[in-house]
Amino acid sequence: MESLGFRGHLTLDFPGLDIQTKYPFTVETMPVPKELKVNETAEIRCELKREGRWEDTRYTIRWFLFDGEGTLKLDDGTVLLPNDRYPLEKETFRLYYTPLSDEQSGFTVWVEDSDGQAVELEFDFNADNDKEDGYGTE
Repeated sequence: MESLGFRGHLTLDFPGLDIQTKYPFTVETMPVPKELKVNETAEIRCELKREGRWEDTRYTIRWFLFDGEGTLKLDDGTVLLPNDRYPLEKETFRLYYTPLSDEQSGFTVWVEDSDGQAVELEFDFNADNDKEDGYGTE
């Protein structure tokens, strides 16, 4: 028995039917502190806002620390390594940044979709080297 196979490209044209699979998006954040002490953690509340929905769209997150030393974690406890991509499973999520030095910290976060679109967020924290404990004592 001979097998009939299709070789080539099949294009279906449905006049008047436009299926959009790529939608713009933004990431909104709540305000964050301007200064952090060494090992003090800043919570960064984020919300991915999509202008439309396509079921198969996937999102990833990555970051790069360009100033200072520190760690960034997702709200599920995942420690993000610089420049590595991680799946973003929720549209509302939190990031936790902890500086590991008493210098200024700066980093960039990218949220990217499976269509190659990206949103870039930049965060800068000054070092709070004040020796007071918050109660007016040293």
